Amino acid sequence: MPEAVWADLKAGDKEGVIEEMVGRLYAAGKIPEREAVLKAIWERERKMSTGLQNGIAVPHGRTDAVAGLTAAVGIHRAGVDFGALDGKPCHIFIMTISPVSRAGPHMQFLAEVSRLVSRPEERERLLKAHTHAEVYDVLIGKKQGA
Repeated sequence: MPEAVWADLKAGDKEGVIEEMVGRLYAAGKIPEREAVLKAIWERERKMSTGLQNGIAVPHGRTDAVAGLTAAVGIHRAGVDFGALDGKPCHIFIMTISPVSRAGPHMQFLAEVSRLVSRPEERERLLKAHTHAEVYDVLIGKKQGA
């Protein structure tokens, strides 16, 4: 998963962030069909924004274009308006795509992510991470300096 963790998202808006993350997943060979994944995420996003609060957005979708759960995490330094519940910009983006036929792993992943980012100290550690490797270390629970 380290190749699906980025400390340097660049896009300036919601559409751009989703395109950038899906594009990076596709370029890394993590998803076989870019357009099918984009379609699934946009279908979910049209129902209700996945911008939460505290600077977190969790764009996700389900499509049988993927064989199993695929996840990515990106940090955007400046923040992006993602239609978050609290009206604030989002800085931490956690994307997940899973097959339509397998809801269990999708829901479990979203629950685990919610637990991680619900803690202010973990959000702060993610935002202080400057490299892809540092972001990944925070996600796997590796302590700094370890």
